[in-house]
Amino acid sequence: MINSQLIEGLTEQFSQLLSGESKLPGQDSMKDQVRAVLQGTFDRLDIVSREEFDAQKAVLLRTREKVEALEEQLQALDALLKDK
Repeated sequence: MINSQLIEGLTEQFSQLLSGESKLPGQDSMKDQVRAVLQGTFDRLDIVSREEFDAQKAVLLRTREKVEALEEQLQALDALLKDK
């Protein structure tokens, strides 16, 4: 799930683009609609936060290290069986 701060930031930037110094009529309503559109878009994209990505990357690295260690053990055991 995307961080709500990102959505708030994008909404605020969009709002600032539309407004100058003064508030436009319906600007708050438009801001709410933009927030809803952004949230819906990000939900459909099925993306993860950077923290979630980094956590999964770390899990994958540990798993890869374990697989490599098991492959080495298997090769050593295979060599022992061939020598007998």
